[in-house]
Amino acid sequence: MSTPQTSTGRYRRVRLLAHGGMATVELAQDTELDRPVAIKRLADNLAANDEYKHRFLREARLAARLSHPNIVAVYDAGADNGTPFIVMEYVEGETVGDLLRRRGRLEPAEAVAFAVQACAGLETAHEAGLVHRDIKPQNLLITADGALKIGDFGIARSIDGTQLTQAGTVLGTAGYLAPEQAAGKQVTAAADIYALGAVLYELLTGRPPYEAESLAELFVKQTEGSITPLRELVPAVPSRLEDAVMHALARAPEYRPESAVVFAAELGAKPTAVTAVDRSRAPRKPMRRVRSSWGRLAAVARPRRAVLVAVAVLAAALLALVLTLSLGGSNQPSKPVAPPSASGTTAQQAERFADWLRGHASGG
Repeated sequence: MSTPQTSTGRYRRVRLLAHGGMATVELAQDTELDRPVAIKRLADNLAANDEYKHRFLREARLAARLSHPNIVAVYDAGADNGTPFIVMEYVEGETVGDLLRRRGRLEPAEAVAFAVQACAGLETAHEAGLVHRDIKPQNLLITADGALKIGDFGIARSIDGTQLTQAGTVLGTAGYLAPEQAAGKQVTAAADIYALGAVLYELLTGRPPYEAESLAELFVKQTEGSITPLRELVPAVPSRLEDAVMHALARAPEYRPESAVVFAAELGAKPTAVTAVDRSRAPRKPMRRVRSSWGRLAAVARPRRAVLVAVAVLAAALLALVLTLSLGGSNQPSKPVAPPSASGTTAQQAERFADWLRGHASGG
């Protein structure tokens, strides 16, 4: 395999990192800046197709617009003997997929920490007008110091309609695709939020929300089946975290968090953890799910004033009853009944009323 080269011979190949159907990824050394880089090259069988070459380089231009600590950076792009390549940041570490295979599942605090970092990266991409469309454990890289970086915007789509895939083509990994994406419908930033919710579900439980071998099977499960609530599988998961994850996994995109920032806030992230969390952008409608406390008021939070009003209404009813019995059950001329004083605190007024009520209960 030839070494990717620019016109200045800047990059020296070290070893192959990955090989896929559309591209290969190599570790190389940037001889000018003396740093390791990852070079993604379009597969030889696709490099002869002008359309694929155009799409591949468009990916580089779109990804190069993104600059964020939680996104793999794109440094350069070029061609080697007619084969286009992209030079990216080399992330030394493992993927979230590797971590799941090694540990099975994560504790809630650690899983949320990774998800919040992914939210920060996605928010930057969405603000720039890009939807990743393939968020999955294998595309989330973890550095040696625990930082998470989103990689491979290879099937990214511009929110304004420009996309790297042919119209109607469904790309992405079954199991993490949003229902609208699995059905081949229009994809928005909400699809990335769904996919991240699916990844977080798997981080917490050790399995994805839906397991399917094909898009057809996934579509049937998403439309006819249901997701097992998190706490049925892992009771130690806090109810608030379960609600946030299940909210992201809502079938309809309009029922999911309105942005990655909102999702991070629901996960409990502080405003400084993600760019300018705006808590006023809470979802307008609750999700549809089983056993969710989403949108439900806690009974213990009822205002004390409402209780006082109820007591006052009851007292007025008792007063009316006493007056009726006092005036109607005696032949003697009735004496004016003076109500207790309304001065003092609510507790003092209640105590005086109780004393007055006991003194007049017999009609004396």
